[in-house]
Amino acid sequence: MISDRQAPPQQPYGTAYEQMLEKVRYEGAYPTRERADEAVRLVLAGLGRQLTGDERVDLAGCLPLEAARVLTEQIPAPQPLTGWSFVKDLAARTGASLATTRWDTGSVFCAVAACAGPDLLTRILHQLPTGYALLFGRAELIQAA
Repeated sequence: MISDRQAPPQQPYGTAYEQMLEKVRYEGAYPTRERADEAVRLVLAGLGRQLTGDERVDLAGCLPLEAARVLTEQIPAPQPLTGWSFVKDLAARTGASLATTRWDTGSVFCAVAACAGPDLLTRILHQLPTGYALLFGRAELIQAA
């Protein structure tokens, strides 16, 4: 007999988030969906601390609900981090190596870029400091002086 004191079963993820997790799992070659979910939550929380304004709102609108919630629950940092500092910050928060964290970031950003589309991704990259384009799998464009 099931007791009322047992925790309710965990709600299954929505189909869109499941598809995002599968994309991240494939891109990152993660052994389990849970590992892909950890990477998504870590990286999107970090991105939520960096992204502001219309780009933040528009990206949240493109992401599956579960992913958008992770992004928008974060309070943007007063001083945005460069791409490399972003990776170092995430590594410090988790205790993972820089290489693993860079891998996680690229795997998740690949799925985020697919959700966002090229136009929104370009707007996001214009808002963020240098170093993010490579994390999203794009060439880093340097503006002429």
